[in-house]
Amino acid sequence: MNGKQRWGPRRGAAAITTVFLALCATLLTGTPSPASSGPPPATLPNAAEAALAPRPMENLGRGVVAVRSGASQVLVSWRLLGLDPQGIGFNVYRSTAGGAYTRINSAVLTGGTNYVDTTADLTRSNSYHVRPVVDGVEQAPSDAFTLTANHAQEPVVRVPLRDGGPVKFVWAGDLDGDGEYDYVVDRQTSPQTLEAYTSDGRFLWEVDLGPNSTNQDNIEPGSSTIDVGHNDGVTVYDFNSDGRAEVALRIADGVTFGDGTTWTHADDNRQFMAILDGRTGALLNWAAVPTDYLADGPMAARLGVAYLDGATPSLVAYMKNRRDDGAFNLMMTAWRWSGQNLSLQWKWLRGNQNAPDGHNTRALDVDGDGADEIAEIGFVLDGDGTLRYSMAGEGVVHGDRFHIADMDPSRPGLEGYGVQQSNPSGLLEYYYDASNGSMIWEHFGSPADVGRGMAGDVDPRFPGMEVWSFSGLYNAPTNRLTEPNTSLRPWPQLGLWWDGDLSMELLNDGKIEQWDPANPTPTGSLPRLVSTWNFGAVTAAQGGPTLVGDLLGDWREEAVYTNAAYDELIIFTTNQPSNTRLYTLAHNPAYRNAMTFKGYMQSHHPDYYLGSGMAQPPRPNIRYAG
Repeated sequence: MNGKQRWGPRRGAAAITTVFLALCATLLTGTPSPASSGPPPATLPNAAEAALAPRPMENLGRGVVAVRSGASQVLVSWRLLGLDPQGIGFNVYRSTAGGAYTRINSAVLTGGTNYVDTTADLTRSNSYHVRPVVDGVEQAPSDAFTLTANHAQEPVVRVPLRDGGPVKFVWAGDLDGDGEYDYVVDRQTSPQTLEAYTSDGRFLWEVDLGPNSTNQDNIEPGSSTIDVGHNDGVTVYDFNSDGRAEVALRIADGVTFGDGTTWTHADDNRQFMAILDGRTGALLNWAAVPTDYLADGPMAARLGVAYLDGATPSLVAYMKNRRDDGAFNLMMTAWRWSGQNLSLQWKWLRGNQNAPDGHNTRALDVDGDGADEIAEIGFVLDGDGTLRYSMAGEGVVHGDRFHIADMDPSRPGLEGYGVQQSNPSGLLEYYYDASNGSMIWEHFGSPADVGRGMAGDVDPRFPGMEVWSFSGLYNAPTNRLTEPNTSLRPWPQLGLWWDGDLSMELLNDGKIEQWDPANPTPTGSLPRLVSTWNFGAVTAAQGGPTLVGDLLGDWREEAVYTNAAYDELIIFTTNQPSNTRLYTLAHNPAYRNAMTFKGYMQSHHPDYYLGSGMAQPPRPNIRYAG
């Protein structure tokens, strides 16, 4: 490392006491903090009270998936759900060529939620389902997954799409309420379109984003343009917890919905937030985007989900446009969908406040009270839309990427790691307390623009996670430089839990790789687990997948690509067994929120430490929606 390093204070007892006393005072008085703007805060439930209740999350099925993992082997994998009882077991059943289902495991499975079938006749179709076993009693079967006869040996599930243009992003949500993830797909055509498909590829609807989506400039796009630069303008979630996901979409004049109706407005720059029926693409209701910065043109948007009161999902919008002097206006808003009405909860305008933003947004509970905050690379907003802290005073400016996770399991709370772009102080990267923004350590030197930064446990020789950029790989808790040679350390692109151990694998430019810290080799020749192009996949914008998330099977993650013709989703899902039992990451609140945000695509993290030497994570404080 060139330059100097600086260590900062750790969070002490005084800070923890302050948070505890503040929480107690709120519980006793029932008085929330005032919002910076928008409706009065009385419209928001008391966050501390609401956070005591379980938050509603998707009522997922078992997500059974089967891939041919060898010449005579099939890996069958399924979800352990967040509220499954302790000690639950499973039996695996197989039906060959449409025949009766037969149990294929000899004893109830109580380890990892996957099973290697070595007895199937793979020249014929095979369908698999699982039956939970609770207190010795077998329960109802899950939905089945069918592996076709003479199926290819590949770690892939293929979902057909209609013919269409290039795809940059895919969103997952249970649009039809069957407990499995369906897919919403963009088409980077001119004008742009948005399409929805069921989990097995049945086309549901199309939205035409109209003439105001033809300007696809990545900094100053048209008023209905989606998915350019670090902006998206779309997200998918069950906002009213009725068991079916809606589609949130920022719209403007000329957008035609899935039922054929068209949104019209005389001013092409005026924008609106819309909620669409996930089953039909029809407009359910809308609300006007605040016009504070309308004089500078339409606002690009980045959308996602946060439980700002701990109990109810909110639509969160990061919205930005450019002034004539080259500077940017930034507005953050939160919205609530009741099932009938979409209402603005609050808006926050950066104005003259020094609050550095970046290229992705995260929403998670940074202070441990059960309610989510909204995090940018250099500041955090509380759930009521007030500024919790800015790290501008710590010397942070704009940067490309940041992560928040339990990087140090020996330290209470969550930690953050960010990288910097052309910081005049020479600050390259920093590691901080996510609850209050206080620095733990910082690295100074060169290069001036650190374009990539990653966090994950990739070296089991050291406790906690590693963080790395183009400036070296460090063990985060100890600030120890574990691999100074930039040609030997892993590339800081994306992480992926894939092979079944607890350390993180790497996803870089279509390659799933495993970094071996004991035997490092140049980045271009890391031990490779999968080359996605060998299965017909093409990388999307920024050299990555269209979506990463825990979509199918056990707790390992899937990476979603398309083929070169853009008429098929190619979902990479692990073909390797694991003895590790963890509940599905999609039932972890921080991880599921992260799946709703795009920006510059980043790895998702649960709110517990997931890595070598981890403790069993606590049961999530959730309930099933619908």
